[in-house]
Amino acid sequence: MDERAALKRIAATLPAAGDDAAVVDGQVITTDMLHERTDFPEGTTRYTAGWRAVGASLSDVAGMGAQATVAVSAYAAPSFDEAELEAYLEGARDVCDAVGAEYVGGDLDTHAEFTVATTALGETDTPVLRSGANPGDIVAVTGGLGRSAAALRLFEQGEFDRANDRFRFTPRVAAGVALAPHASAMMDISDGVARSLHQLAEASDCGFAVEEAAIPVVDAVEELATDATDRRELSLFFGEDFELLVTIPETEWDAAVTACPDALTKIGVVTGGGVELDGTPLPDRGYTHGS
Repeated sequence: MDERAALKRIAATLPAAGDDAAVVDGQVITTDMLHERTDFPEGTTRYTAGWRAVGASLSDVAGMGAQATVAVSAYAAPSFDEAELEAYLEGARDVCDAVGAEYVGGDLDTHAEFTVATTALGETDTPVLRSGANPGDIVAVTGGLGRSAAALRLFEQGEFDRANDRFRFTPRVAAGVALAPHASAMMDISDGVARSLHQLAEASDCGFAVEEAAIPVVDAVEELATDATDRRELSLFFGEDFELLVTIPETEWDAAVTACPDALTKIGVVTGGGVELDGTPLPDRGYTHGS
């Protein structure tokens, strides 16, 4: 059973598990596990690892339109190097500070591979689910796509300073809170915008018509992509963008743009079925954990 099948099984068994996060009495809670081999390329600093690990969970809170409140980590490594542990904690604290949350601790353990499990909590009375998109709604994204893909390319090239800088992202918590009153559906883009569109389409029983030229791409992708095909791969399918994918009724669009503190770009519209890019089917492909 692959990851997607496992998630469907869990959702059928635990309906409170929710979308990006579980929702219980106005609280949202989410957890993520990251491993050195699959999630932290050679050259990733412990500061970046702390920022990114906690940031991934904060991004799930953002996808629900909730205000992040606190985060914790379980930190495991072959040994506890003091400088590495301090750097990790600093990164975790700093990403929480960036979104108005607090890093409050966690657990320590020894493990053959550097591994962290992070949990974040948030608050909202009106969580935005993936299931509310309707035909005619506008579909949009925050920020630009391809940031993590560009960072990985830089890690591969040994440009570790630039790579670490791009591997850290600011979770769109403020944008999620601002968009919540206007959005019909929302999620964070962790598996790539192509797969996220399919996930949103399945949850809302709808489709999307998206224009590739409208999709915002970070400058680093434009710089590092070898050709148009590579650019598409990095921006549409790589994943771990940690931006927000949101659908908004047309009557709410102007208010949403005004309210959103981060760039909000229309990339297409919600349709009755099928996910298309420039009129042709968009493959349901993206980041897979453990790959």
